[in-house]
Amino acid sequence: MHIHLDPVGGLAGDMFVAAMLDAFPPLEKVVQQAVRAAGLPPRFRCDLIPHKDHALTGKRFLVHENGGHNHAPDHDHGHRPFAEIRATVVAAPLGAGVRDHAVAILTLLAEAEAQVHGATTDTVSFHEIGEWDSIADIVAGAAIIDALAPSTWTFSALPLGSGFVKSAHGLLPVPAPATALLLRGLPVREDGIGGERVTPTGAAIARHLAAIPGVPPRERTMLGAGIGFGTRVLPGLSNCVRALVFEDAAPKASPSGDSVTSLEFEIDDQTPEDLAIGLDHVRAHPEVLDVLQTPALGKKGRVVISVRVLCRRTAEEAVAALCFEETTTLGVRVLEVRRRTLSRSTSVLEISGGPVRAKHAARGAHITTKVEADSLREVRGHAERERLRRAAEGESGKP
Repeated sequence: MHIHLDPVGGLAGDMFVAAMLDAFPPLEKVVQQAVRAAGLPPRFRCDLIPHKDHALTGKRFLVHENGGHNHAPDHDHGHRPFAEIRATVVAAPLGAGVRDHAVAILTLLAEAEAQVHGATTDTVSFHEIGEWDSIADIVAGAAIIDALAPSTWTFSALPLGSGFVKSAHGLLPVPAPATALLLRGLPVREDGIGGERVTPTGAAIARHLAAIPGVPPRERTMLGAGIGFGTRVLPGLSNCVRALVFEDAAPKASPSGDSVTSLEFEIDDQTPEDLAIGLDHVRAHPEVLDVLQTPALGKKGRVVISVRVLCRRTAEEAVAALCFEETTTLGVRVLEVRRRTLSRSTSVLEISGGPVRAKHAARGAHITTKVEADSLREVRGHAERERLRRAAEGESGKP
C-alpha cells in the first residue's frame, strides 16, 4: 500500500490522525487502545468527529478534558522533560512497532528543541508538546503508521506560513524555530497565507515518514481518501490534510509478464579489473537479475564499457546507490522495462558421472532442460563436460 499526503492547509499531529482515520475507519479502535496504553489520564478522552467547512467534509481528532475544550492544556504536566516522556512511552504496554515509531517522532522533536534552546536531548523539556493532547497525537500517529506497515509514504510540499505564533517562550516567528529545523531537507512552499501552517509535531511526523524506506509503485490503483481538519479557519482555503491511499496496480501483462528496472551507464575511467570486481558486487545483490557489459564508442571517440543492470523495481534506489559505490559513473539512467518469462524450475539430476543441477523451462507443451554451468565447474575436460550436458539435457524435467 502507498499513502500520499496533501497538506492543503498545513500539517499538525491531530490533522494527520484525523485524515488517516477518515481513510481507515477501523483503525480508530487501534488508536484509542494505544493512546490509553500510553497513559492518557482518565480525565482526558479522544473523539473522532465529522467536520465540514465551506467546501469539504472530513474528520477532526479531538483530545480534551471531560467537560472541557479541545486541546486543553494539561496544567499538571505542561512542562515535562523529554527523558520523562520517553520513559513513559517505553514502559507503556504498547506494541513494539508503535513504541518505536512514537519514540522516533518524540526524539526528532527533542533534538530540534535541544538545538533551539542550547540544551542536550536528554535534558530538554517540552512545553506545548509536553501536554497530553500532543503526546496523544504522536502515539495515535505511531499506531496508525505501525498498523499500515509496510506502506510507503510521500507528501506534497508543506506550507511555510508567516508571522508569529504564541508559545511558552513568548512570540516566535513562523515557522517556529524547532519546526524550521525539522523542515530542513523537506519540500516546502509559500502560498501567501500567513500564520502557523505546520506545527512542530506535524513537521516531526513528516520527517519520520520521509525516513521510512520503500519505493512507491509507479502504477497505482486508487483505494480511497481521507480528510483531516485542523483548528484554524483559513481564508478561501480548507485547513485540512488529505490522505490518498493506493495499492500497486495489477500488471497489465499476462501472468508470465512483469516489469523490472533497467539501470544503464557508461564507464571510461575505471580499469577493467576493478570494474569487474565492482560489477561482481552489484551482481551479488539479491534483487539484481542480470548485469550486462558491452564495449562501445563514447564521446570524443573514446572506448567505453556500457553497463546495464536489471533489478526488481522495489530495489531501484538501493541498486542505483550500489552502482555509484562500486563504479566511477556520475549518473545512472533509469528505465522501466516490461518482460515476459517462461515458467521455470530447477532440479538435481542423477546421471553417470555425478549429480548436476539443471534448469527446466516450459515452452508450450514442450519442456527444455539446460545444465547450470556451476554444476560442471569441478569437472575437468571439455569432452567430459559436454558428455554430462548431453546426458542431463536428454532427461525430462517438470516445470
